[in-house]
Amino acid sequence: MKALSHLHEKLAQGKFAVTGECGPPRGANKKVIDNKIKLLNGYVDAVNVTDNQTAIVRMSSIAASAHLVAAGLEPVMQMVVRDRNRIAIQSDIMGAYSLGIRNILCLSGDHQNFGSQPDAMNVFDIDSVNLIRTVKDMRDTGKDMSGFDLDGPPQMFIGAAANPFADPFEYRVIRLAKKIDAGVDFIQTQCIYNLARFKEWIRQANEEGLTQKVYILGGVTPLRSAGMAKYMDKKVAGMDVPEDIIKRMDGVDKNKQADEGIKICLETIQELKELNGVHGVHIMAIEWEDAVAEIVEKAGLK
Repeated sequence: MKALSHLHEKLAQGKFAVTGECGPPRGANKKVIDNKIKLLNGYVDAVNVTDNQTAIVRMSSIAASAHLVAAGLEPVMQMVVRDRNRIAIQSDIMGAYSLGIRNILCLSGDHQNFGSQPDAMNVFDIDSVNLIRTVKDMRDTGKDMSGFDLDGPPQMFIGAAANPFADPFEYRVIRLAKKIDAGVDFIQTQCIYNLARFKEWIRQANEEGLTQKVYILGGVTPLRSAGMAKYMDKKVAGMDVPEDIIKRMDGVDKNKQADEGIKICLETIQELKELNGVHGVHIMAIEWEDAVAEIVEKAGLK
């Protein structure tokens, strides 16, 4: 397969890729996107643009991704199945591709009960695995879900998420295999703090030959405080922050906890760089995009 995007090209060349993340604003202010572009440009190979993350209404991922394209920064457009039926999904995929968007991350989406408008009706017409299959079929067969020939099939590099820390653990690699069977090209994982569990997951994936079929980018999020570590461990579904990480953050002066969080992040990246089956990192510096340059430079990723 010829390279579908810059991210695809770098991964296909066997280079260690770096992706970042950009949350669109809760409004139509393009300057918010422009400011994040300035902080990320030149430090990452592509930038995830979230799709109404945590079920809170924000600028659309398609529009925000188009702003990145215009600025010369490659987006990974996230798409959730929570808000769209199959008609809207296929329409948005074609529209995104026409705007120069070449990477897509297929997700279920956080349930609206956790967001700002819990009374909203969910859709979930298809699940995230079928979304992967839909994008692949449109790309490879040139047809939509009804079998209609497309005038210009969207040639998207297809991504999905994986959470090695969710329960039951024995199902994690099986879930990964299902997404690979559906046609996913790359995987970005949940934030990694429990390295022992992640290493066991990647060992199993290697053993099953899955890492030969898909590019895996390990997710990292720098902690800004001990309170953030505790919140993520207790309140964020599917997150696993070991007690020793929380104690380490707690043991540092409050004014230096952000620096300690970056140190932990750098240590995690170093471990990931040495693991067979890991092809890059996905840096999720949540509303802390100005930390990305420091992390990338100190990790020797630039």
